[in-house]
Amino acid sequence: MKKHKVRVYPSKKHLPREKQLAWKMAEVCADKVPVEKDVEAMIINRIIDNASVAIASVNRHAPATARVQALAHPRKGGATVFGMPSNQTYCAEWAAWANGTAVRELDFHDTYLAADYSHPGDNIPPILAVAQQTGQTGKNLIRGLAAGYELQVDLVTGICLHEHKIDHIAHLGPSAAGGIGAMLKLPTEVIYQSIQQALHTTVSTRQSRKGEISSWKAFAPAHAGKLAIEAVDRCMRGEGAPSPIYEGEDSVVAWILDGPDAEYTVPLPGAGEPKRAILDTYTKEHSAEYQSQALIDLAFKMGAEIDNFDDIEEIVIHTSHHTHYVIGTGANDPQKMDPNASRETLDHSIMYIFAVALQDGSWHHVKSYAPRRAARKDTVRLWHKIRTVEDPKWTERYHSRNPKVKAFGARVEIRFKDGSQMEDEMAVANAHPLGARPFERENYINKFMTLTDGIITQNEAERFIETAERLPKLKADELNQLNVQVPAGKVKRLADKKGIF
Repeated sequence: MKKHKVRVYPSKKHLPREKQLAWKMAEVCADKVPVEKDVEAMIINRIIDNASVAIASVNRHAPATARVQALAHPRKGGATVFGMPSNQTYCAEWAAWANGTAVRELDFHDTYLAADYSHPGDNIPPILAVAQQTGQTGKNLIRGLAAGYELQVDLVTGICLHEHKIDHIAHLGPSAAGGIGAMLKLPTEVIYQSIQQALHTTVSTRQSRKGEISSWKAFAPAHAGKLAIEAVDRCMRGEGAPSPIYEGEDSVVAWILDGPDAEYTVPLPGAGEPKRAILDTYTKEHSAEYQSQALIDLAFKMGAEIDNFDDIEEIVIHTSHHTHYVIGTGANDPQKMDPNASRETLDHSIMYIFAVALQDGSWHHVKSYAPRRAARKDTVRLWHKIRTVEDPKWTERYHSRNPKVKAFGARVEIRFKDGSQMEDEMAVANAHPLGARPFERENYINKFMTLTDGIITQNEAERFIETAERLPKLKADELNQLNVQVPAGKVKRLADKKGIF
């Protein structure tokens, strides 16, 4: 990996495009280095993972809204929409909008955490939609996804957005645009302009993940993917972009991030170096914010040793800066303690999550967030006894560049009314690559079968898995088979409310 320095340059000091971050990213995407077999295998895993969580959320309100909007934009030879028949196709940008919203709705797909946060699997819907509409092969799709994941991970490794309250989709627009460019084998110039346009149009604030979290949390990544497709389309037709988008005097870095004195270091593969970043990412076994994954597993373990949860006086979770300030009591969000809060808010409340996991010894993407479950009086009592504190040890591990040290866990102290105490800690979730039970292909397939059970037929489930596992051999006319059809009558249509489309 080569380390690319990023800083702001005044307009009077010309910065050659070859030295700009967006150009370097475009060069990575244009490099025709082959995708390695283990990366190829992981891409298949993540396509299965995305489909499983998309179908599980297919009838929730946000995905249903996005889908009904997409269905208003049919296109012969377009892209498929999850839940709909594979022979019905729609404009790629709208299919990506619908599918991206369904994928993100449950917050249950893959993650990468470093200087910033991300769900790299958000790259799959826009890149796949373009692949279907433009008649790509499975091999070309793999090439595009490897590039999209690479840019996403590299940007998240080097540039922090959240400390400036900028949503992490600002890294997603450029990575999706770059991935599309790599798949289509576009010239470096076109990819460069596409990346810049995509960043310029996808900067938004983190209010979508603060306070009373709404359904926009699910829509936001899909919006970035849709905008990335539109940016690539414009640049393929010869349009340009604000430039240099990262280093310019009035750029994103200069006025939205660290300012004119900023300096970031973004690692990028050198010429001929394979794109392997997807292997640094990790998926979720439980439907909740990633920093809660290890704590859910730890709650299962600790809860099994407690006879009466009303005997608990207080629970203190010693954890990282991020966990404390984003999903912990350090966020100072009263909504995180409110039994009437939305699902989107509850899955960003480690206090709620730990209480329910401790009591139930299990976690379910629907039942664990049900209003009746959240309002249970004994749960509310326990929930309100939990607080988080930042521990420098866990913050340091969170930011470590050493994958064997990097961790997203915590140490938990449970104090009882009789003065006794229970203490335990967990660094990484069981499903993490370094965890007790790392996810392998069979786990991804089992997650798919579990989440889609009762929604799709057994034949459709088996057909999709077989198709996904043949990805490297799929021909151009077979990519529409990377869709999951829900039986007619089982897809919510939102007929009760009308919009513009």
